[in-house]
Amino acid sequence: METKIWREMLMPYHAAVDELCMKFEHVIDEYKSMNEYSPILSVSGRVKKISSILEKAHKKNVKLEDIEDIIQDIAGIRIICQFVEDIQAVVDIIRNRGDMQIIEERDYIKNSKPSGYRSYHIIINYMLQMVTGPKQIKAEIQIRTLAMNFWGTIEHSLQYKYRSQMPEHITDRLHAAAEAIVMLDKEMSLVRGEIMSAQNYMHHTDRVINEILNNIQNLYGVANKREIDKIQDEFYRLYELSDLNMLERFCDELDLIAEGYRAQSIQEEY
Repeated sequence: METKIWREMLMPYHAAVDELCMKFEHVIDEYKSMNEYSPILSVSGRVKKISSILEKAHKKNVKLEDIEDIIQDIAGIRIICQFVEDIQAVVDIIRNRGDMQIIEERDYIKNSKPSGYRSYHIIINYMLQMVTGPKQIKAEIQIRTLAMNFWGTIEHSLQYKYRSQMPEHITDRLHAAAEAIVMLDKEMSLVRGEIMSAQNYMHHTDRVINEILNNIQNLYGVANKREIDKIQDEFYRLYELSDLNMLERFCDELDLIAEGYRAQSIQEEY
């Protein structure tokens, strides 16, 4: 198949990966806007390299004209979670969406591969709207914890190097590492509540501080400098105390001042 034809064939997959990543990023943003813990920590995507597609087609004895029908992971999305419990929450989010049709699920967490690989895979049909009309794209979504992803990334690199001829001593160490990853995820689950509470506190504090800074910035154009300097000094004093309740009260008071000047804050990233 010529390079130009490959480029044309893969273009919709690149578009689908971009759209799917954006949609899962929006899920993260929704949780943040509600000041709630997001089961999705991060999301990334890729389109399979032509060499990898050809290698898989050869291994599975797939004809070139059948590649899009049979190879399901040309478009790949990877969702990273902090805890094993978050994985099921993400699976439920995908199941409840109307724009992603699940056609297959593979649970390699309850039933890990012989190599020790653990992850949750979902194959979906995704309808992409193109200039020429709608096109249905198959995509694989991998959902795993940070620890699973670390192990999986290392194992994938080694498999790529040794091409299924991995030395026994490396295989043994990978199995031992996989068992350690299982224990790590279990230990993290035991303190999940404390970690989530600490992270929610941090995110809420960041939101309050951002709102205060936005209000101060907006007041610069309308209030007198002496008043702004006084407000800023008070903010720094409260910030040094690390008292969230006092910062929240200060934020509310600052909102009223900004409202009086018609300079209410517009949320921005700092």
